[in-house]
Amino acid sequence: MKLITKIRLLILFFIVALILSGVTAFPVETELRWLLNHPELIPSFAQQWLQDVYAALVETNTKYPMLAYGFDWLAFAHIVIAMAFIGPLRDPVKNKWIIDWAMLACLAIIPLAFIAAPIRHIPLFHVLIDCSFGVIGLIPLLICRNWIKQLEKYEG
Repeated sequence: MKLITKIRLLILFFIVALILSGVTAFPVETELRWLLNHPELIPSFAQQWLQDVYAALVETNTKYPMLAYGFDWLAFAHIVIAMAFIGPLRDPVKNKWIIDWAMLACLAIIPLAFIAAPIRHIPLFHVLIDCSFGVIGLIPLLICRNWIKQLEKYEG
């Protein structure tokens, strides 16, 4: 497979992953209700916290539905960030800075999670889940960045 094709496929994978992770914010109450209806899928240490989160979501969405608008914006932000990858999809060498920017964003997840989580009373297990998105996101981005460097040498 040609290097440019591999790069584009990896970028497409990243775009799809960003969009999917974002759109899951829209039905968060429904998703959490489904998960709580399947307790065998939840580790015991997380069950009570997830039940509390669900109760808070239900109460908030009942009394103050406008706050769920924040979830809508979270989903939208993921979609907009995914759109930024159209540049490297079209011309990876010219737009490699977007890959670098995305790698920095993945790294920035870690301090944000560890700073904000205690303030918001988020348990450590969930902080680690959040951080894993940054770490896992780095993997395809690093591979993509290396392939772009190879392509740059080949084209230059």
